[in-house]
Amino acid sequence: MLEGIAVTALGTMSGTSLDGVDAAVVETDGVRIFGFGPVAYRAYTADEQDVLRAALGRWQDDDTAAAARIVEDAHIAVMAGFRDVAVAGFHGQTLAHDPRGRGTHQSGDGDRLAAALDYPVVWDFRSADVAAGGQGAPLAPFYHFALAKWIGARAPVAFLNLGGVGNLTWVDPACADPADPGALLAFDTGPANAPINDAMRARLGRGYDDNGQVAAAGVPDMACAGCIPR
Repeated sequence: MLEGIAVTALGTMSGTSLDGVDAAVVETDGVRIFGFGPVAYRAYTADEQDVLRAALGRWQDDDTAAAARIVEDAHIAVMAGFRDVAVAGFHGQTLAHDPRGRGTHQSGDGDRLAAALDYPVVWDFRSADVAAGGQGAPLAPFYHFALAKWIGARAPVAFLNLGGVGNLTWVDPACADPADPGALLAFDTGPANAPINDAMRARLGRGYDDNGQVAAAGVPDMACAGCIPR
């Protein structure tokens, strides 16, 4: 990408909550946001989720071909509905993550997607970040910086993402560049939807807490505020 020249970029995400594939278009030069385009979603079926869940914790030298095929097919299905795409981003599906040990395993082959869709696909972001000495997550802070500029933020702003795992990005929009000292602070906050989904599945046989209805029906124990659950 060339700064100042907007292209149509398609971003995709299949998170640790294993719900499905999100896709969205952004008009960008890789530094700034110029506008947003259409979005789409393709849910994983219950059988597909079972295969993906069984593959969690497995590495590249394990047999995860069935999981990879599901991830690739689901992405191709949702991405095929977009036209005039200059470049796409393919995160893949995180099966294992140990940045200070074995590295990271993002299931899915971006080359297969590019061949099927006939446009360039950039992929395996986490592996490159871990190889460079990073933690492989979170990966969205530079986008959050561009988003703070897009909305015209005048004071520091925080972006909270509650996926399977939660992460937070603090942005100082007074900085000119996201690489400037003090421009960004980003980190994972810990588990978010993943353990809630696991609890819903184990206790109630549901994949997730739809609209937080189960949680909203509870009564907080204010005497135990701040205590550690046992």
